[in-house]
Amino acid sequence: MDTAERPTIALLTAPDEAPPPGLDRLEERAEIRHATTREGLIEAVGEAQILLVTDFRTRFVRDAWPHATRLEWVHATSAGVDALLFPELIQSSIPVTNARGIFDRPIAETVLGMILLFAKDMRTTLALQERREWRHRETERIQGKRALVVGAGSIGRQIARILDGAGLAVDGIASRPRSDDPDFGTVYGTDALHEQLPRADYVVIAAPLTETTRGLFDAEAFAAMDPGARLINIGRGPIVVTDDLVTALDQGVIAGAALDVFEEEPLPAAHPLWDMPNVFISHHMAGDFVGWREALIHQFIDNFERWSGGYPLRNVVDKQRGYVPPEIPT
Repeated sequence: MDTAERPTIALLTAPDEAPPPGLDRLEERAEIRHATTREGLIEAVGEAQILLVTDFRTRFVRDAWPHATRLEWVHATSAGVDALLFPELIQSSIPVTNARGIFDRPIAETVLGMILLFAKDMRTTLALQERREWRHRETERIQGKRALVVGAGSIGRQIARILDGAGLAVDGIASRPRSDDPDFGTVYGTDALHEQLPRADYVVIAAPLTETTRGLFDAEAFAAMDPGARLINIGRGPIVVTDDLVTALDQGVIAGAALDVFEEEPLPAAHPLWDMPNVFISHHMAGDFVGWREALIHQFIDNFERWSGGYPLRNVVDKQRGYVPPEIPT
């Protein structure tokens, strides 16, 4: 292909991040302009037809938007796209695609591990091992327990499948209720959340961050949960009001929490969550497996081939709703 005919891809990464592995496969077919700063993106996006964003927390895209006069497609290498959905992009005709499907199973495996950590009291076992102390104990079973998955998209669906396989009964919460879902017992509407919370032993947040879900888990939601229930958040940090969660954990309103995402990231070293014995903290890594960066670029290149050939893109985000509409298996 003649150089003049090659499309330009503006690549935005975090300041300390190199271009993702595998993107060099497109070097002969596209001009790739790598940016890590606001100013760099403004320069890179001016001639770009495609914007590839790996820094999902960025606010630089909105700053550069007035300069993106030739843009035809925005792709985010993340499941959540809330940072990209500013009004100008939402109102435009430019499609946004995401990484739906890449992280689903790994995140579901992490959720199962978090449930087992609580049920089998793994934190105490590890602490005893470090002290070389032998103490026989009894632990909980997970078979027959109930899980409520808040967010019944592709990630929530994988969570439901893996938990069902482990013997839990799994219901869901979604914007659209349904009673005939093949993976959930029942999917309830968001308005039924507080009604369903008392029935769950494990409440798993797998929803995207939208105006509807922001602050969804507050003091009122925690008060509705069973006192023996555990909260697991692998969705987005701002879905949970952190101060309310700390109070609920400290006062025994709920039994525990496993958290992969937070309102402020990294979680400050002085934050009280670090020292709470009923809290497990991971570092926004629930879906990150060995080879995930390569998988993300393989997915992007597949969509690039479709874009180049004039075929419909995969994983197109509904910009009004803030996520890719779920596909419900039959």
